[in-house]
Amino acid sequence: MAFIDELTLELKAGDGGDGVVRWRREKFVPKGGPAGGNGGQGGDVYLEAVSDITMLARYKGKKRLVAADGGDGGSAQKHGQNGADLVVQVPVGSFVRNQNTTQEFDLTNKEQRLLVLRGGRGGRGNVAFKSPTRTAPDFSTDGQPGQAGTFVIELRLVVDVGLIGLPNAGKSSLLNELTAARAKIGAYPFTTLEPNLGMLDGLILADIPGLIEGAARGKGLGTKFLRHIERTRLLAHCVSIEHQNVRQAYHTVRRELRAYGRGLDQKSEIIILTKTDLATTEQVVTAGRALAAVNPRILTCSIHDHESLLALTTELQRGARSSVRL
Repeated sequence: MAFIDELTLELKAGDGGDGVVRWRREKFVPKGGPAGGNGGQGGDVYLEAVSDITMLARYKGKKRLVAADGGDGGSAQKHGQNGADLVVQVPVGSFVRNQNTTQEFDLTNKEQRLLVLRGGRGGRGNVAFKSPTRTAPDFSTDGQPGQAGTFVIELRLVVDVGLIGLPNAGKSSLLNELTAARAKIGAYPFTTLEPNLGMLDGLILADIPGLIEGAARGKGLGTKFLRHIERTRLLAHCVSIEHQNVRQAYHTVRRELRAYGRGLDQKSEIIILTKTDLATTEQVVTAGRALAAVNPRILTCSIHDHESLLALTTELQRGARSSVRL
């Protein structure tokens, strides 16, 4: 299923059912009293977090979702049936904003369920208005409308390790080697147009699409990609040995993290010097020293070198489990 990380939906809770005017009609009781029942409660609207990051794609093309209305009251003092609730499932990590009220909802845990709209109260039947001084009320009340709102749903992935870097830094290839993911790869920028996820010994890894200069201002869909890093424990900053100036490549991405804000540049980070099989040992050592000067937590790696992948796996596990999401 396609990956969608932002969606706007109009949601509405159910309307309450109407109360009714009814009278007792029994043999040998010529003047039966009031017997109209109350209307049922309209269905509520809930948001529920699920682990499927493609869940928002199920609502593509759907502009409006409505909970069921409550049923009208009946004779013999029968209450109307309550309307069924509407449960809108969203991926874990969804940040939801009600544009009508400015309320915000953050769903960060699986199976978390939040009430966002209340159904309308059912109307009262005429039996509800009976009193010692009013023995035959001939009126009822209508049900109340359910609450409604326009909700913007924005997915911010909740992952342990985020693979970041410039386009074509080897992130997708690395994710494929470390996990069972099958991210599309190619020797050209922007192969990855959406985050890819994989599992590594219980850790969730995300290959974040390549960031370019100006990403924090939205260039190359940068702001959409950067927000997926907000809830990441550890940043694995991939820098390709192919760059003539690896420090410049590193700082290009770091500037975008700082410009975006929200604590991205404060997150725990390791550097991965990738594609080392394409360079000589001397070139790898030189590039490694240049990067170590800005961050001593650096590893060299090639997807064709099993030992380097094992060392990287160990460091990712250690780094992710000792870091805290900001």
